[in-house]
Amino acid sequence: MTLNVRVSGALSDFVAANVSDTGAYDNVSEYVRDLIRRDKERVEADRFARLKAELARAFAAPEASYEILDADAVIARNRRA
Repeated sequence: MTLNVRVSGALSDFVAANVSDTGAYDNVSEYVRDLIRRDKERVEADRFARLKAELARAFAAPEASYEILDADAVIARNRRA
């Protein structure tokens, strides 16, 4: 995939400072790829944290609050959500 992105002003200055002989990246493409990777990792970490929190709540519930569900009931419940 090829992307064309136009930045100006303060954003352009910021990118230029990070892509130079003294910057952390050799070129803009390397910088953008790294930003995308970091954002992907952040999204995955957020999803994992939400899953962990949901599982912690589920396992903390008293056993009397559990109910037996078959596959059809689970599918129907998730369609409502």
